[in-house]
Amino acid sequence: MPKQTFLNLPEEKRNAIINAAADEFAEYGFEAASINRIVANSKISKGSFYQYFEDKADVFRGLIDAVAQEKAIFFKDRHPPSQGQSVFGYFRWLTKIGIEFNSAYPSMVQATSRVLFVEGLYYGKLFAEYHERTRDALTAMIKQAMELGEVDPSIDMELAVMIMEIWTNAITTYILNEGMKQKDIMKWVRSAKTQERIDKLLYVMEYGLRKTESQFVSDL
Repeated sequence: MPKQTFLNLPEEKRNAIINAAADEFAEYGFEAASINRIVANSKISKGSFYQYFEDKADVFRGLIDAVAQEKAIFFKDRHPPSQGQSVFGYFRWLTKIGIEFNSAYPSMVQATSRVLFVEGLYYGKLFAEYHERTRDALTAMIKQAMELGEVDPSIDMELAVMIMEIWTNAITTYILNEGMKQKDIMKWVRSAKTQERIDKLLYVMEYGLRKTESQFVSDL
């Protein structure tokens, strides 16, 4: 993780370093990313870089933390439309709000998505802690859905988590790739056509896991 010396920096300087790192990882990915370019673009010395971070992985973790902090602020005043909605309804809302966040911070999200999902480091040991957090949250969500009778209880839990995880990552990647081609990414994301496409993608995932009417009848 970033060192305390980085956390003690003025916010403006921290943001300059994180933004330079985001641009670097978005452009070059993880392996080809250059500490020298991050240093040059954030206008700090290489010695200062190593006072703030251990290595390239450390500055990437700093970027992930910055995304998480911005996301917490973004979600603070946004709430699901109904307290009585299903787990899938909540997941659909969460996905759509998450996509709006991604569209508001395209460079940071594109950088993390390229490294974690496109390059596959999300599934490796280097950043395993982020993978585990996501899996834990999805596992809790699916358990709740099973308890409410919304998910087929015969479905393997690990398989269900994998389906939701892969589908979410696929939707995020699709939206980012298509959105970056638009003049106004936020306007495009909020358009009826894009929202319909997201709904259709989520529908395929949901009804692969949801209990069918025939299953409800057989349980009576």
